[in-house]
Amino acid sequence: MSIKKIDHLAIVVADLAKALQVYHHALGLSLDHLAEEPLEQVKVAYLPTPDGAGEIELIQPTTNDSGVAKFLAKRGEGLHHICLEVDHLENTINELTAQGLEILGNIRTNQRGDKYIFIHPKSAHGVLVELCERVPS
Repeated sequence: MSIKKIDHLAIVVADLAKALQVYHHALGLSLDHLAEEPLEQVKVAYLPTPDGAGEIELIQPTTNDSGVAKFLAKRGEGLHHICLEVDHLENTINELTAQGLEILGNIRTNQRGDKYIFIHPKSAHGVLVELCERVPS
């Protein structure tokens, strides 16, 4: 398995506009773009780090019954998950399951075309970990 880098940190928020007041306006992170991810039932603000090495994603649920909405209701706003970029997602999943880690669901594809999947927090010491394979640009 080869982890390339920390791709992003995702922060769940109740109000995307209010969160942008902090992360974009007060902290000065540039706003690359806003998008909806219907599969995950969230709106996302993509805020790349100044060095371009990763990004912060602010995620707001768009429904009351999605996994992110349930997370927000149970735990409140804050860190939702960390994402690690890998070279070959399928190979990585095979290696991790062989080591006994629990993978959540099947590989999905986001609006940018990146493939991703999550490792259950029980397998990662309480942290939801996303693995992604970026689409070549």
